[in-house]
Amino acid sequence: MTFHPSSPWRLSCTECGRAYEERAVRYVCPACAVLQEPGGATRGVLEVVWEPSALRDGWRHALGVADRIGLERFRSLLPVGQAAPRIPLVVGDTPTLDVPRLRSRLGMPRLFVKDETRNPSASYKDRASALVCMKAAEYGEQTIVAASTGNAATALACIAASLGQRAVILVPASAPPAKLVQMLSYGAEVLPVDGTYDQAFELSLEATRRFGWYNRNTAFNPFTIEGKKTSAFEMVLALGRAPDVVVVPTGDGVIVSGVAKGFRDMLAVGAIDRLPRLVAVQAEGSASIARALRSGGPLETTANAHTVADSICVAAPRAGLLAVREVRRSGGAGVMVSDDAIVESIGELARYAAVFTEPAGAAAHAGLLAALAQGLVSPGENVVLLVTGHGLKDIASASKGIRMPPPIPADVEALNQAVRDGATDGPEQR
Repeated sequence: MTFHPSSPWRLSCTECGRAYEERAVRYVCPACAVLQEPGGATRGVLEVVWEPSALRDGWRHALGVADRIGLERFRSLLPVGQAAPRIPLVVGDTPTLDVPRLRSRLGMPRLFVKDETRNPSASYKDRASALVCMKAAEYGEQTIVAASTGNAATALACIAASLGQRAVILVPASAPPAKLVQMLSYGAEVLPVDGTYDQAFELSLEATRRFGWYNRNTAFNPFTIEGKKTSAFEMVLALGRAPDVVVVPTGDGVIVSGVAKGFRDMLAVGAIDRLPRLVAVQAEGSASIARALRSGGPLETTANAHTVADSICVAAPRAGLLAVREVRRSGGAGVMVSDDAIVESIGELARYAAVFTEPAGAAAHAGLLAALAQGLVSPGENVVLLVTGHGLKDIASASKGIRMPPPIPADVEALNQAVRDGATDGPEQR
């Protein structure tokens, strides 16, 4: 690939391989996107491809600016120009946690939890939204639109508020109320859609065509993957190497694709000597990517997709083709987990790792259990669970796994009796 002297990176189609200058194309590959069918996987997803020496120089620079925090540490590894603003929030820099009690419970002495609940809007999606908002400002765009089941929209609302940008949000009317309250509180223009996420996605595309708004959607805007790749950089810095396995909750497929892109960039600069295996975890009721990975067959949509984990509930995974390719390239696999297992894992992570997560984040733990049972992961391997969103975003789902204790009289003997009877127990013992 030939690089123009003024830019160290190009946009490249993940299907046909055509390369484009940044200003020549905004969202997807013009040659492949014509094949796209409404409601299906996005065709012609673009990714950023770096000139090798620029990538190496960028990594050396990132290592030399340890005093910078959040995504600013990796600015030299991100496709942003001088006109792109700094985000006045700490996006990223989330901890890769030692979890001794969870390790002991699972018999996995080298297990870690990458806790993305520490981001400004309390989810992994802040990474992608930050980069999209930076590019919008660089391009002089004033309005950013997104379709989301909740977290991507909340992340956009949060980052846009920090920069004074207008965010127009399309969410299924069934989105958890806490997420709706959160994005409204940030000042976003929120429009619940009487339909599915996939229908909201299509509506956002039409709004982009009709009104010219800048579109943040995953698997459509190529910079979302670049934002999400930064978690891989942080894992490498925290561990001093690549983990053996990263377990990733998966819906549209962009998070797992972004994690893969980050590790590929790290391999290219020599920061790691191999790629970790990626385990894509999906709920049984929304498992197009996992089914394709397990069968070795083509990606197919899921009719009437449903799961308690709203953040990974997708009938037609927009980056599904890319996600399947990336997981296969890593030597990884896809696993499917039940809603009951997801709800139980909320309590397991809270009790044994002190990380309170929403159902989508808990899917990582449930997926690890499934992967262990299926022999896809060995207990002695260095494994990172990617926990993607905070439990306060969906209290209704978390409450399904606990027993709320009844009130007691304000009396010490009643207190003693209640404690002796176990009435104060939180998560149900199943």
